[in-house]
Amino acid sequence: MQERNWTSVTQFILLGLTDDSLLEVLLFIFFTFIYITTVLGNIGIIALITFAPRLHTPMYIFLSSLSIADLCHSSAITPKMLANLLSETKMFSFNACLTQLFFFGGFSSSGGLLLSLMAYDRYNAVCNPLLYSVIMTTQICIQLIVVAYSLGFLNSVIHLSCLSRLHFCGPNKISQFYCDYPPLFKLSCTDTTINEILIFTVAGAIEVGSLVIVLISYTFIISTILRIRSVEGKLKAFSTCASHFVSVTLLYIPVLFMYLRPSSSYRMEQDKVASVFYTMVVPMLNPIIYSMRNEDVKSALLKLTKQMH
Repeated sequence: MQERNWTSVTQFILLGLTDDSLLEVLLFIFFTFIYITTVLGNIGIIALITFAPRLHTPMYIFLSSLSIADLCHSSAITPKMLANLLSETKMFSFNACLTQLFFFGGFSSSGGLLLSLMAYDRYNAVCNPLLYSVIMTTQICIQLIVVAYSLGFLNSVIHLSCLSRLHFCGPNKISQFYCDYPPLFKLSCTDTTINEILIFTVAGAIEVGSLVIVLISYTFIISTILRIRSVEGKLKAFSTCASHFVSVTLLYIPVLFMYLRPSSSYRMEQDKVASVFYTMVVPMLNPIIYSMRNEDVKSALLKLTKQMH
């Protein structure tokens, strides 16, 4: 009988961001705008890099892969959230929850790894310019991208295999606008210690490892830039890294805040704000960051526009 109670919950209710119906409509309009901007921006970056030969370089190969990860990671969350904002039931099956976590976790982890690869690419461009074309070939870039995606989805599979073993006997209300590990752990009838350890070890190793690569790369980059005598040379070297540095900062602050801490410190409202920023705002901002102050992207876009006309 106890076992039957354990397996009784197969549907969850996503409480979302608010229970105010008017505010839900306003949020639907706002987040729809963000999602459309995210889709158009990332597809635009992918298409531009694909059709502009001058952008077929390691930096932009990594950027197009990051845009794919951002687009998919946002799409795993946002459409369902938008539907729930206009729905009264807000039901989500356990299998649908696992599916969402699989794609969201896989693409978000891959995105973090891709940012670390982009830092490594910038390190070679600034610190080893003479050997850059030898170290960062197209073949090596593709291999590194495959490794990043493989590790990202391996991380997702490990967590899901452990999550699927948990039992839920009620309540079934998830205090979030999407399925996420901390609120699910709070609803479980069984011990989640192993799951929390995995978050700290496996996911932590990937996220912290990626961040360490970024920090080491930028330590050498900054050291090299400071040794450049001309101000113009320093500005040119720094401009090749500025967009990437901003993207890294925007990603890792909410990620470290949300996941690399005990579930006992989970705070509903704070985590919802961080989640919105991480799942929707960052994927929207990355294409903007990489296009607004990037002369290569602007020139390629201008040239492609002229060719189309």
